[in-house]
Amino acid sequence: MEFRTDYPEDYKAGFACFVGRPNTGKSTLTNALVGEKVAITSAKPQTTRHTIRGIVHRDDHQLILIDTPGLHKPRTLLGSRLNDLVAMTLSEVDVIGFCLPADEPIGPGDRYIASQLELLDGRTPIVALVTKTDLVPKDKVAEALLAVGELADFADVVPVSAAEGFQVDTVDSVLAGHLPVSPPLYPDGDLTDEPEEMMIAELVREAALEGVRDELPHSLAVQVEEMYPRDGRSEDNPLWNVHVNLYVERPSQKAIIIGKGGSRLKAIGSESRQGIERLLGTKVYLDLHVKVAKDWQRDPKQLGRLGFDFNRN
Repeated sequence: MEFRTDYPEDYKAGFACFVGRPNTGKSTLTNALVGEKVAITSAKPQTTRHTIRGIVHRDDHQLILIDTPGLHKPRTLLGSRLNDLVAMTLSEVDVIGFCLPADEPIGPGDRYIASQLELLDGRTPIVALVTKTDLVPKDKVAEALLAVGELADFADVVPVSAAEGFQVDTVDSVLAGHLPVSPPLYPDGDLTDEPEEMMIAELVREAALEGVRDELPHSLAVQVEEMYPRDGRSEDNPLWNVHVNLYVERPSQKAIIIGKGGSRLKAIGSESRQGIERLLGTKVYLDLHVKVAKDWQRDPKQLGRLGFDFNRN
């Protein structure tokens, strides 16, 4: 990929960060803006564990989206580190998008986030994004907009439905309006700067989260052990070996992931393999193993081994 050189003099480029309670549509909106799946989505809370940078390319601007974990009152060391990651990200972006779902009333979690954003003292513009408008009637959307407007003094308030594409372009233009004049920061065509291994791990974790009990999302970590092209395959018919470990905290959770007779693990492999093959552009042999790492969310050493060293950002 090469950087574009034909951009106009008033071209803008910069970083935007989405914040909000868990499961308020941040990852779905990131994917909708980028036009490709760069952040995993799930109905389960705390799906996002790492910041995911999605890159939006337009004729007059380049918007780099940073999707953070949902801010919440932490119960574990992992939870505390996730909140620290959000706070660090907020200090480094040009504009913040505060996601508040139209189908839920404003609650203590939203007010907590609003109070944290107030600590920025107006240094960073904050745009309120009223998400999931497709889930409620128009009059309820109007009520949500009024309630959000009373929560804080936002630079803009925009209703949006990422699922239906409603006002996604408006969100893009509003956020871009707060970016500085700058040449492109990433090559034309790049959609994310996340390593392939991390995106593969996220695809596997997304598949594993579907249809499981609420306790599991907090206890599941996924790590790519190794990946390499298989010897003896022609250039016209390549095959990659991808070995992935899924870590849980208790043997009972391991049984949930594996399923009766290994049925659930096979389904996880089948679903995630499709996304991995699209990502790599080649056929994949996916080897999954489920391991128990007792209380890893509370163990600093295990958090580091499983990739939760947030100093990398």
